[in-house]
Amino acid sequence: MLLGLSGLLFLVPATAQTVEIYNFSPVNQYGINLTAAYWNPIIAYVSQKSGVKLSLKIGRTSADTTSYVLAKEVDFAFTNHLFSPDRQQLGWKVFGRRKTPPLHAQLVVPADSPITDLAQLAGQDVAFPGPEALVAYKMPYAHLLSRGIDIKVVFGGNMDAALVQLSTGKVKAVGANSQLVESFARREKKAYRILWSSDPVYDLALMVSSKVPAKEAKAVADAFVGMATDVEGMEIIRKVSKLVELTEDAVFVASNGSEYKAYYDFFKTAPAHLR
Repeated sequence: MLLGLSGLLFLVPATAQTVEIYNFSPVNQYGINLTAAYWNPIIAYVSQKSGVKLSLKIGRTSADTTSYVLAKEVDFAFTNHLFSPDRQQLGWKVFGRRKTPPLHAQLVVPADSPITDLAQLAGQDVAFPGPEALVAYKMPYAHLLSRGIDIKVVFGGNMDAALVQLSTGKVKAVGANSQLVESFARREKKAYRILWSSDPVYDLALMVSSKVPAKEAKAVADAFVGMATDVEGMEIIRKVSKLVELTEDAVFVASNGSEYKAYYDFFKTAPAHLR
C-alpha cells in the first residue's frame, strides 16, 4: 500500500517554478523608512517593466548595507562604495546614475555656530554617516588629515542621523554630501555654514554584479533609464523625489562609469585606512 502511494506521488508533475529574485541594495542616504519609501516604488516599477524581480535589501546603517554587497548577497546596487582598488576586483559594473546636479563633499556647521574655520574643529567631535561613506566621510576626513587637523570621529549611521547629532549639539560639525545636507535642510528647516567644499563629483552609481546574467542586467538597466520617457515612470520619480527634496526630474540615465574618474583618483592619494 505504501509503495503504491509512493508511486502515485512520484508521478504528480510539478506545477510551480521558482522565480529568481535579485537583491537591490541602495546606500542608506536617509533613515531606513525614508530610504525604503524612496526606493520601493522605483524597484516595483523596474521589476514590472523588466520582468526581473527585484527585492530591496538594506541594513540598519549604510555600512551594514555595504556589508551585504561585499558578502555577495546583493545583485544590483546604488552606491559609490565600490570604487576602491580592491573592490574593483569584485567585478561590479556601472550601468547608470541619477541625473542630478554635481554634488560636493563638505564640512558644515549650524549657521549660527561660532566655528568659522576648519582649524577650530581640532579636538572636537565631528559626525559622519558611517565608515563606508565616500563623499560624506572619506573625502572630508582625508581633507582634515591633509590639513593636520585631528578630530574625534563620530558615526551616525546615515546622513540624517549625523545631522540630527549636530542639531542636538552632540557634535560640533558634520562631514556631508551636499545633496543630502541640502535635502535635510529643506525638510527640517535648518540652515548651515559650509567650512569646506570639494570639487564637484557625480551622484551615486547604479551598478550590477558580474554574477547577474547579461539578459537580466540589460533588462533592469533599460527599465531604470526608461522611466524618464514613460508617463508612469515619471509620475513615480516625481512622487519619490518630493519625499527626499530632489528635483522632480531626478531621473536615471545610462553610464559606462567614466563619470566616476574623480572617485578613482581619490583612492590614488587617500590615506591607507580610508581606501
